Amino acid sequence: MKRRTLATLLSLLLFTIIAAQCAPPAASPGEPAQKYKFAAIFPGVITDADYNTLGYLGVQSLNTDLGIEVAYSESVAPPDVDRVMREYIADGFNIIFTHGGQFVNQTVDLAKEFPDVHFIAEGDAAIADPPANLWVIDRNFHVGFYGVGALAALHTQTGKIGYLGGLTLPFSNAEVHAMQQAIADLGVAVELKTVWVGDFNDPTKARELADAMIAEDIDVIVGSLNLGMVGVFEAAKNAGKPVWVTAKYSDKSSFAPNQYLSSLIYDFAGPLKAIVQKITAGEGGGYYPLGFDTGVILQTPQHVTPEVAAKMREITGKTINGQIQVIKNVDPIQ
Repeated sequence: MKRRTLATLLSLLLFTIIAAQCAPPAASPGEPAQKYKFAAIFPGVITDADYNTLGYLGVQSLNTDLGIEVAYSESVAPPDVDRVMREYIADGFNIIFTHGGQFVNQTVDLAKEFPDVHFIAEGDAAIADPPANLWVIDRNFHVGFYGVGALAALHTQTGKIGYLGGLTLPFSNAEVHAMQQAIADLGVAVELKTVWVGDFNDPTKARELADAMIAEDIDVIVGSLNLGMVGVFEAAKNAGKPVWVTAKYSDKSSFAPNQYLSSLIYDFAGPLKAIVQKITAGEGGGYYPLGFDTGVILQTPQHVTPEVAAKMREITGKTINGQIQVIKNVDPIQ
């Protein structure tokens, strides 16, 4: 675990995904900087150019745009998160953000113990009877995967698409069910195969499973992995036939430009700033669902026909305005 203030690290990262983030105009530092101290806890390193980097960029925006003092700890394992949060509280930090669904239970418990401290947790559903000082960011991965599923179903030439996930967690089940819903809503004859690597960060195993999918004539692979995506792109590049890949969290087009279809781009800067501004305005806790209009963008598809591109704009618009209701189904995949 490393603990650092962001002020000493502003020159550390020059990631290409920074350009993809939609940052609101900077605000002048004021009273919030004097009253609030914000601490973030990450499960991995902030240099992963993926999930943890996105969280880091969101936290950085609080310092640069709102003038709030911020600090963070990276590579924190779930058994250690309670201790790390308590250390921050003892040091006077009064907004604690845990970036990862594996920290939800500990964050809820500590919010109950420290009612004068504000907590922000991430999960995949609303919290039943939450404490008044807890904000929950619902990542709603299923909403984005409805769009990805539609894109894969519209683009495939073989009629076979694949989902390659890390672990069989509730959110990954919901992602697959959302893809199934999109296929059914489109009324197309597309077969969806689901496979889990058993690890989000194992490129070797991901490559092996992606190779097996390709051997079965699957020509669009939807990835729900972190570092494991490297193996998926390698499989697609070496397939010897057209194979397309979608990714998650950040723009990964540089991995395999000729096989890259799209990515679900996640932005935590907007949600975090919105929540912190509500806290500074006196709102103790609440629920913040992510979606295509709040922190998630389906990147403009590449290598698709104009008809597919137009259809995807239509689907995204209908999801935002409520014409398409994506069901959150976490039941195990049969």
